[in-house]
Amino acid sequence: MNILLYFTFNNLMHVIDIAIIWFILYKLIQFVEGTRALQILFGVGFVILVKVVSWYLGLVTLSWIMDQIITWAPIAVVVIFQQEIRRGLESLGRRLVIRRARVDNSKEHQLIKSLDDALQYMSKRRIGALITIKRDGSLDEYIKTGIKLDAYITGQLLINTFIPNTPLHDGAVIIDDDRIAVAAAYLPLSESTRIPKELGTRHRAAVGISEASDAITVVVSEETGEISITQGGDLLRNMDQDSYMNFFEHQFLVQIDEENVKHWWQKIGGRSK
Repeated sequence: MNILLYFTFNNLMHVIDIAIIWFILYKLIQFVEGTRALQILFGVGFVILVKVVSWYLGLVTLSWIMDQIITWAPIAVVVIFQQEIRRGLESLGRRLVIRRARVDNSKEHQLIKSLDDALQYMSKRRIGALITIKRDGSLDEYIKTGIKLDAYITGQLLINTFIPNTPLHDGAVIIDDDRIAVAAAYLPLSESTRIPKELGTRHRAAVGISEASDAITVVVSEETGEISITQGGDLLRNMDQDSYMNFFEHQFLVQIDEENVKHWWQKIGGRSK
């Protein structure tokens, strides 16, 4: 009986082990879908397949070459996948951080109102714009590329910044806390194949910064006046006023129960009052 229970438990552990591996592979493929990393991942899989086949058929030379490739592959993977690895680790870190509770939302309301005023004006007149809003992750390396403003956020200032043929209109405005930190900043361009070909550099930059950080970026197309939002590598298109206002309120006005955050460890341990 004990032997039967042992084998049953052992088999269950094997099933769980295999399920975890498949889940990790699934999430990995989902994470790199639409990027150049997906093609490289398939290439790594092909090398492993060739190694297994060559070992099985007794192809000594080919097997030795595959061994050398596999031995040095981790270094190559770190170099090639550095942006994806960084994005993944930042994303994991953000999920482990508990945000501070917000009691006074006056700054957030001012931000939302200023964005709404600017977007309505620029969309109707097809004025191209690129506005990145910092969240928890640092944007210092991108802020350094822009022209410092350090100004309070107003719709009028955002509009004037993106008026065509002015010194600051080309590039991105980066908002840090309740201030417009810089204008004309350079953002990383995404290499995702999921971005429609009709979209230009502004949209690629918006997706790029959302892949590299947790920032939220708003784009106004100068061709159509269409408003888009990017976050976490996703591109939300054709946002009307109701859509983006609901999005902003959900993102910036989320309330966290401070008492629950304070005593979460006590509740887990059954010591909650």
